[in-house]
Amino acid sequence: MAIVLLVRHGRSTANTSGTLAGRLPGVHLDDTGREQVARTGLRLADAPVVEVVTSPLERCRETAAAITAHHDLEPVVDEALTECGYGQWQGRALKELADEELWKTVQQHPSAAVFPGGEGLAAMQARGVAAIRGHDARIEAAHGPQAVWVAVSHGDVIKAVLADALGMHLDLFQRLHVDPASVSIVRYGTRRPDVVAVNTAAGDLAWLQGPAPAADAAVGGGAGPA
Repeated sequence: MAIVLLVRHGRSTANTSGTLAGRLPGVHLDDTGREQVARTGLRLADAPVVEVVTSPLERCRETAAAITAHHDLEPVVDEALTECGYGQWQGRALKELADEELWKTVQQHPSAAVFPGGEGLAAMQARGVAAIRGHDARIEAAHGPQAVWVAVSHGDVIKAVLADALGMHLDLFQRLHVDPASVSIVRYGTRRPDVVAVNTAAGDLAWLQGPAPAADAAVGGGAGPA
C-alpha cells in the first residue's frame, strides 16, 4: 500500500489577480506562494519520499522544486496532472465567469460541465485519477508497499482525485477544499482507498516513515500512527 501526498501548487500570480489561469504559460508563484511551498518542502523533508511527479505548468514545477530540494530526486513531469482545460474561460476574470450560465453547472452539477472549447470536469477527473492510480501502482511495484511519493497538481484535479478516493460522485466534489501548497494524503489499499488527510497546511509528517496499517479498517478508529 504505497501512499501518495497530493500537493497543490502554492499561491500564484493568477490566484492573486482573480484570473482563471488554466494552462496559460508564464503563471508563476507569487511571493506568498514561494513562502508557502518552502514550508511545505520543510514539512516533507523527513518523509521517505521516493518520487515526485508534477504537472508541467510553471507553478507546479516551482512547487515540486521546493520539495525535491530536500530529497535527492528530479521531478517527473506528467501532462496528465496538468490543469483542467478551461478552453474559452482560460485567462478571464473569475468575477466575470461567475455571471456565465455554465458557472451554475460547475457549482451544482460539475459532472455535466464542459468548458467551451475545452475539457469537461468528468474527463479531467478520469485522466487525473488514472494518472495517480497508475503512478501509485508503478511506484509500489518498484519501491515496495511502504513507498511514499508526491503528486503536485492543481486544485480541481486534486479535488476530483479525492472525490474518487472517497467514493463521492463528482457532483459533490465542490464540497472539498484544497488550499495552495496544502497536502492531502491517500493510500490505495487492497480493500479500498484510504483517505488519510485532506487539505493540511501544517503538522509533522515524519510518521510516514512508520509501518503501514493493516488493510482492514480498525473498528472504533484504531490507535493511529506511532
